[in-house]
Amino acid sequence: MTAAFEVVIAGGGIAGMSAALTAARLGRSTLVVTGDVLGGQLVSIEKVEGFPGFPEGVPGYELCPMLQEQAATAGAEFMMSSLQRLDAQDGQWRVTTGEGEIVAGAVILAMGSSLRKLDVPGEARLTGAGVSHCASCDAPLLRNQIVAVVGGGDSAMQEALTLAEHVAQVIVLQRGDALTGQKSFRDRVAAQRKIELRFHATVTEILGEAKVTGVRTRNARDGATADVEVAGVFAYVGLQPNTACVAAPPRLDQSGLIGTDGLMRTELAGVCAAGTIRRQSPYRAASAAGDGAAAAVAVDRYLTDGGWRSRAE
Repeated sequence: MTAAFEVVIAGGGIAGMSAALTAARLGRSTLVVTGDVLGGQLVSIEKVEGFPGFPEGVPGYELCPMLQEQAATAGAEFMMSSLQRLDAQDGQWRVTTGEGEIVAGAVILAMGSSLRKLDVPGEARLTGAGVSHCASCDAPLLRNQIVAVVGGGDSAMQEALTLAEHVAQVIVLQRGDALTGQKSFRDRVAAQRKIELRFHATVTEILGEAKVTGVRTRNARDGATADVEVAGVFAYVGLQPNTACVAAPPRLDQSGLIGTDGLMRTELAGVCAAGTIRRQSPYRAASAAGDGAAAAVAVDRYLTDGGWRSRAE
């Protein structure tokens, strides 16, 4: 027998949990298809900063479970499975998951994003043997050693700061000529003596057989190559939206992002997108939470009056 809910939310990150909390509090029967990992990209962040209500920051692995608890108290239900397909069915939506099919009056897509890979030789082979995306998980294992962080944005700087509390030195390899993240992180990185910045550096290979022993870099200005001895490599070079795995979603742009209007509505009636899978996302935890709440309000109105005049960007 196919289950039926008024609102089905795909994604267990902060956008999805915020949507679940709001939809449930609005009185809608709500199911969250969480995917394999609750918390999305935030789960590996030691401290989410700049989130309202937490002046000292909040661990990423605590924030989404707190929201899940609130949503569950409000009446939302949860399924640890992944969205596989979305199809229109008699004015509703048929949501296909790894656990079966669900009929939904409206759907909120909030599958989040995954870290982009460097796509260089040695990366796949040495993942789990020095190549990592979780500083808080692996920094203690690299105590008193030298590690590399690839990238210059918020995530790269935040993880470099986390690593510096444990390792001997952090070498930040940035292909551009400056760090690109927010000033609060740039200032702290500049003040941290264990962090060395190397600009115009592109990683072309990760070195090592059984474990990481170094990286090979190319200088973007003169083409010179150099081998840098490190015991770990942490890459933060952007995000890839988790939309490619879903058959028949709303229209995607060349980057795999979903266009929405200001109320998170897509061009498909009854389908919203929230968080980092939508075009023009600010890529902030606070904005993802706001997206989820706005999407839940939009689908609540749709389920009430059937109106849907999306101007998806």
